[in-house]
Amino acid sequence: MPGPQPPVARVRHTVRTFLDERLATGRLRPGDLLLVACSGGPDSLALAAATAFVAPRLGLRAGAVVVDHGLQGGSATIADTARAACADLDLEPATVVRVQMPPDNPDGPEGGARAVRYNALTEEVARTGAAAVLLGHTRDDQAETVLLALARGSGTRSLAGMAAVREPFWRPLLSATRADTHAVCEALGLPVWHDPSNAVDGPWRTADGEPLRRSAIRHVVLPTLTEALGPGVPESLARTAELARADAVLLDELTDQAWERLACSEPNGTVTAPVGELAEVPTAVRRRLLRRLALAAGCPGGALSHAHTERMDALVIAWTGQGPVHLPGGIDAVRTCGRLVLRVGPARPAR
Repeated sequence: MPGPQPPVARVRHTVRTFLDERLATGRLRPGDLLLVACSGGPDSLALAAATAFVAPRLGLRAGAVVVDHGLQGGSATIADTARAACADLDLEPATVVRVQMPPDNPDGPEGGARAVRYNALTEEVARTGAAAVLLGHTRDDQAETVLLALARGSGTRSLAGMAAVREPFWRPLLSATRADTHAVCEALGLPVWHDPSNAVDGPWRTADGEPLRRSAIRHVVLPTLTEALGPGVPESLARTAELARADAVLLDELTDQAWERLACSEPNGTVTAPVGELAEVPTAVRRRLLRRLALAAGCPGGALSHAHTERMDALVIAWTGQGPVHLPGGIDAVRTCGRLVLRVGPARPAR
């Protein structure tokens, strides 16, 4: 009897290896439930099919959850079709969660949909008692994430891309290719839905009318890089993420240690740290610590930029008597009496 086609075998092997590692560490136990987040697209359907095959052979239960954002015409039908495909794969439970999108989201439709989707998936974990939610991001998605981070001038944490494990979300396919997930769906005859928002001419646009950045990366930038540099670009970018993640983990640990040693939070929300000791902390750690101090004082993370961090850093290592650094959220950073102090500042006129 012939075995599965090579892409099917590869994706199954990738999922089994990932789950075996979780079982070996005790993070997974026989009888645990895993939920596959399935949009009906080829990546998540291929993951659903592989999980449905592998999980019972490891003594695990596998279900699926489909989130319907209601943003596109026919989304309810698309979600129901994806749920039915998962049920046909013997994933149980297989459910659809319909969510309401906020009318005005500062992160745009893509970012807003992502936040709502992850909240809904987290609630499903709590409702079902699942051990984790499996997401269908592939090595190609990781490469796109790294390129986006490079284009934005981001630091090591962003260059590290998507984590394989960020509880309760697991990404078993980060070493698999998009070509294989598409081939799996074709080989198994799965009813694939291709999200038009992923296309470079899709319905969602940036504020200036341009294609979504990830769509442009996927359909324009990566193919151009591959043509110019030859095959292997996605693999190299994914390897960059892996190397950067190891560095980011170490820097985060050092920042945790510096925080415990230097940061002081007061009951009124003010956060302080001694300037002399801050100046002795290596730059890569000090700037991470400064950002964490600002967040602890009440700055919204999405609005806190590298420029803000640089100006705070100047209060520590380039002090010339300058006044407060105004931060998002109405927070001021000032140097006083040998300490860096972050607190709610006086009301500033609207611009």
